Amino acid sequence: MRIIENCEGHPVQEIVLGKPEGLSATIITWGATLKGLSLSLQDGQSRDLVLGLDSLDEYLAHGAHMGAIAGRVANRIGGGAFTLGGKVYRLPRNDRGRSTLHGGGGGFGQRPWRLLSHDENQVTLGLTSPDGDLGFPGNVSVTCTYRLLTPSTLRIEISAETDAPTPLNLATHSYFNLDGSPTIDNHRLAINAASYTPVDADHVATGEIRSIDGTPCDFRHPRVVGAGAFDINYVLEPQTRDRASLAHAASLISPVNSVTLEIWTTEPALQFYDGQALKAGRFGPRAGLCLEPQGFPDAPNQPGFPSVIVKPGMPYRQVTEYRLSLGALP
Repeated sequence: MRIIENCEGHPVQEIVLGKPEGLSATIITWGATLKGLSLSLQDGQSRDLVLGLDSLDEYLAHGAHMGAIAGRVANRIGGGAFTLGGKVYRLPRNDRGRSTLHGGGGGFGQRPWRLLSHDENQVTLGLTSPDGDLGFPGNVSVTCTYRLLTPSTLRIEISAETDAPTPLNLATHSYFNLDGSPTIDNHRLAINAASYTPVDADHVATGEIRSIDGTPCDFRHPRVVGAGAFDINYVLEPQTRDRASLAHAASLISPVNSVTLEIWTTEPALQFYDGQALKAGRFGPRAGLCLEPQGFPDAPNQPGFPSVIVKPGMPYRQVTEYRLSLGALP
């Protein structure tokens, strides 16, 4: 562990985790960010698998949550407001001035977390969000643990408690590029979903769940990402998942080095964003793609979607694993 810089009097720490078989991860306490994830290849070289910025200044200036934990509520809340317990809560409208994205400006991914514990294989970070934070009710205490497992797996465990009912929908926001190509257009992707949630002109979920049959959104069988435009929330199969056990969400493969990433999660949905508007440090559009396990978007305003309301005595829990291997998808 080392201190890399200070932000407004808060030391930003960097922790490097490593396993003997060649998987390593670098985490910084700013935004509980996964700054680096690398795997040793068969030729003895190590390959960076996620995009990481070169300095804290770049993280402070970059608004796309590069590798961070997005919250209190990831994705969009339409109109920047929701009603809970008969009361209307108004939030910062930081997306086109019409909706709230990732909890509003200055959300969980854009503030310092506390380093609670660490060793060579895991690190746990904590964050306290007070009642009224960015307009949300309830005091919320969050912990996030990054843990390396064998074989070649990064496990991300997020838990939270509140003293009042409040929406909570956290997401890991890493940009993946498995081979360092200028874009991710030639990566092959499979998503375990037969339906998605359409959006309106403001990219806010309409409340409908629609089949992907016959649409460009169909990634049920591995195919090249291509140069389309994807910023879509998928409804993961099976829809009856209990959020207590892991299920396969997606697989991504590099055609260059045959690195395969499998994502397993407790979450019911997965946001696929192809990085079409990415501009951060040395990275430009489509330099990486996001696969973000999470709850349904705009769930506080959509009664037909699974609830993201957390209550006292009913803690929030999310587990996601990045399972890495060398070898092609079928």
